[in-house]
Amino acid sequence: MEGVEALMKHIYVFPLVGLALGAILGVFAFALERFLPMSLTAVAVIALIYKLCGINHIDGLADFGDGIIAHGTVEKKIQAMKDVYIGTGGVVFITLALLSLYAILAPMPTQILPLALIVAEVSAKGAMICFAAFSTSLQKGFGQMMIERTGPKHFTIGLIISAIFCYATLGILGLACLAASQIAALYMVSVAKRNFGGATGDGIGASNEVCRIVALTAALALGGVLPWMPW
Repeated sequence: MEGVEALMKHIYVFPLVGLALGAILGVFAFALERFLPMSLTAVAVIALIYKLCGINHIDGLADFGDGIIAHGTVEKKIQAMKDVYIGTGGVVFITLALLSLYAILAPMPTQILPLALIVAEVSAKGAMICFAAFSTSLQKGFGQMMIERTGPKHFTIGLIISAIFCYATLGILGLACLAASQIAALYMVSVAKRNFGGATGDGIGASNEVCRIVALTAALALGGVLPWMPW
């Protein structure tokens, strides 16, 4: 718990974790795309994402999806989100997330892909800070600790760190990816409040998954429009 408390006081370092993860993914993609077709490279990158990051965040997306899809009162939605068994909503959300990742990574230009992976991971971790900073805690747990200890100061510092990394990696395009992921995180806050009356760790994990996809989508959609060489 001492380690967790220390982490909560420095939650703005999450983008550094994203930078490290993204660098590993970027090097991996850079090596594979020299020898494999992009379709297989995309599959391998997706596999490595969950090998490195584990499945906690995508499990949060599944629980978040179960709660959103559930009909009835807020209490019933919360109960569906807390259920240990995966439901239809969770299956649909995970399926859409994985299909989206593949659909974005496979056609990504080879010169942008490694850098886009770095920006996406930094943006995803920055989105977790954003979600926590603007949410209201719903129940006890790690999510509650993060939400209650993440304030405007942590959000601002985390955003500045994320912006520096994203600009250094992909220039204006990197900042656009970060901005898109921040907007998506704020939308996730709204969705959580509307469906559950607050947020949990599942929402934080779901934000990581959704905002990674949003950042990569921005990189693919705007890669031929915005300048992306900051050097």
